[in-house]
Amino acid sequence: MHFKNENDAVLRFPVLIGDIGGTNARFAILVDSNAEPKLFPVVQTADHATIDEAIQTAILDRTSILPRSAVLAVAGPVDGDEIDLTNCDWVVRPRQMIETMGFSDIVVINDFEAQALAAVALEDEHLEMVCPGSPEATGSRVVLGPGTGLGMAGLVHAQHTWFPVPGEGGHVDFGPRSDRDLEIFPHLERIEGRVSAEQILCGRGLVNLYRAIAAADGRDAVRQTPAEITGAGLEGSDAIAVEALDLFVTYLGRLAGDMALIFMSRGGVYLTGGIAQKIVPTLKNGKFRAAFEDKAPHGAMMRAMPAYVITHPMAALRGLAAYARTPIRFGVETEGRRWRSG
Repeated sequence: MHFKNENDAVLRFPVLIGDIGGTNARFAILVDSNAEPKLFPVVQTADHATIDEAIQTAILDRTSILPRSAVLAVAGPVDGDEIDLTNCDWVVRPRQMIETMGFSDIVVINDFEAQALAAVALEDEHLEMVCPGSPEATGSRVVLGPGTGLGMAGLVHAQHTWFPVPGEGGHVDFGPRSDRDLEIFPHLERIEGRVSAEQILCGRGLVNLYRAIAAADGRDAVRQTPAEITGAGLEGSDAIAVEALDLFVTYLGRLAGDMALIFMSRGGVYLTGGIAQKIVPTLKNGKFRAAFEDKAPHGAMMRAMPAYVITHPMAALRGLAAYARTPIRFGVETEGRRWRSG
């Protein structure tokens, strides 16, 4: 018997689904429960003053399909009737959208909840294994996404239902372990005295790490952007960049292993976002796996847990589509995050 909750009330099709970040917003329309999502070009948030304007001009004005419902994943906390995005000026106002855009039902969730939903919605062809293992079909899962920041969410299974668990695990304390770490960490930029995981494991974190390595060795930090460091590290043209990438995947493996222990992620650990996709060769060089499995006394358990890079460019939309098709399959908390007309 399924766990009963508000999600048993199905969404009315067609459903607009949207993954809205600080820089880009991705949208699609799900015509019915059997259809593939109809994708639209990626929207640059800076090109539109409001999300309502973006949806109207970039989506609704380009199709004859009139969505009845919307499921939106946003990069920011969902609290109240006016939802501010963390890294752009858009404000999501569901009640206003219902009044002016014709929606009868709107659900707004956190962007990493959508990424967690994708961990059970994606096919094997969209998963690149970086740690072999034997996943359990209903085993808990963890999603980590080093990008602009470090997003994280869990996914647990109970009562025939998948429950996404959003969190702020990217802000846990992160400290030195090896002798080399002890040389580098004093040079890392801190926030209010802390080195959190996000201070290393995101785009600006990679730059932070690169500069700290250079400072520790008394060398010049000539690379200035994550893209420059990643490119030089993958090419092997800059020794500091090579070490920065190696340490980046080592630290990511260490944190991923910690989160896997917390959630007992027998269903696997999933790395998402553009950074992970770009550094797959480094993630496969053995350093990520060694750090991931180095969790004595539970090394044997860790070796049974697989880790993947999600390679689908629209993974969050896949997760949202899976939820829109069958809300009863997922225990998405909608109290205070679902708005209906009438």
